Amino acid sequence: MSKTGRLTTHVLDTARGKPAQGLRIDLYRLEGEERLLLRTVGTNSDGRVDGPLAEGAGLTAGIYELVFHAGDYLRAAGTALPEPAFLDLIPLRFGIADPESHYHVPLLLSPYGYSTYRGS
Repeated sequence: MSKTGRLTTHVLDTARGKPAQGLRIDLYRLEGEERLLLRTVGTNSDGRVDGPLAEGAGLTAGIYELVFHAGDYLRAAGTALPEPAFLDLIPLRFGIADPESHYHVPLLLSPYGYSTYRGS
């Protein structure tokens, strides 16, 4: 029985104490100097994406980047931001070494800071 690898994410708005609903996320794969857009998704009411960002044959070893559109989300949520916002686009670049594993890359977000980690 073979495992099927997958890439997932979720976003929590730590300033508001709830999931970040409606946040746009772009997924890229880097190939040399080229950055290839694989897909664009939005978070649901639980701050998650409906299904994996990539899985199975669509997830290969290599370098990936998630770009979280934090500024647009924060403005839409009613957060007063300076112009330009301190955080607008948040790029997270990471490596997939074992494409048969589950890689979960969450984002904890506030208007002036964020953190991430490899979750489970």
